[in-house]
Amino acid sequence: MSGRSDKIVPLAVKIVVSGGLGVGKTTFIGAISEIEPLDTEAAITEVSVGVDSLVGVEAKTTTTVALDFGRITLDPTIALYLFGTPGQDRFSFLWDDLVEGALGTVVLVDTRRIEDCFPAVDYFESQGAPFVLAVNRFDGADRFDVDEVREALGLGADVPVLECDARNRDSVRDVLGALMDRVIGVRAAPRRRTAAALTR
Repeated sequence: MSGRSDKIVPLAVKIVVSGGLGVGKTTFIGAISEIEPLDTEAAITEVSVGVDSLVGVEAKTTTTVALDFGRITLDPTIALYLFGTPGQDRFSFLWDDLVEGALGTVVLVDTRRIEDCFPAVDYFESQGAPFVLAVNRFDGADRFDVDEVREALGLGADVPVLECDARNRDSVRDVLGALMDRVIGVRAAPRRRTAAALTR
């Protein structure tokens, strides 16, 4: 009798969820996580007045001060470990540690505060990390075509831009699926170039 287990151990893949303050990162991870998500939400106090802009999200009473964490098993062979970054600029020093070892990133956007996603977009472009841009649909927010959002942010045609509802599990799953397609495409590109060069 073999002592080995036939249980499949899924490949662990680290994914980062980023974006500005109040964009829905904690909600996004909570909607999809198969485990009780870890969050480091703290109350927004008067100390943050003049430091963290709440224009457009005045009803927000808590904010992530370190990270969010959740896990979703896509199939028996792949488990995504989701790490949410804090949205405030003053906590951006944590990003390098959170991003280390990540295969890709979801950058969430709130069209009411679209300028808040520029730091995340600039950061991940400078890192050369594969990312997708997900426009979170907030109740009462103006709707824009994804091509308008792409143009406003100056994103290349290679970066997927899609709408999502961070409260909806299926919508979040679609975003993560698009990210995995993007990661696979980016990683396959050098092999395709090498194969093309060898056939010349």
